Amino acid sequence: MNTASWETAGQLVAWLDEHSAATTPEVTRLLRVLKIQEEAGEVAEALHGVMGSNPRKGASHDWADVEKELCDVILTAMVALATVSDRAEEVFQHHLARVAARSLDASAVDRPHPLPRRGDPDRVTGAGGRHDLGGH
Repeated sequence: MNTASWETAGQLVAWLDEHSAATTPEVTRLLRVLKIQEEAGEVAEALHGVMGSNPRKGASHDWADVEKELCDVILTAMVALATVSDRAEEVFQHHLARVAARSLDASAVDRPHPLPRRGDPDRVTGAGGRHDLGGH
């Protein structure tokens, strides 16, 4: 994901903050993370539609529907991450690099400096308080 994508996700967070029903910060974070599951269910529904596995509905979707729903999952996860962390892009890039390093040829992966661990003075702080990213 490029910086412009994360800037857009941040704008969506601000828009949601302004236009959503008033809740506590904890409930806001919870609802935004739970929204990922809702969107994942829509991917499953579209995939069932592509496969025609629901005899009542038949072939009700195509692969473009699956693509759209997958994009909704990605965007919803970006918004959720940007809601719980004020360093969402950095956190994501670090995690992506770690997964790539353990899955791909290590010589083909750029490795960023590690994020601070629990107890470090530079520990990640997000919108909802302190977050330990070391164990993920």
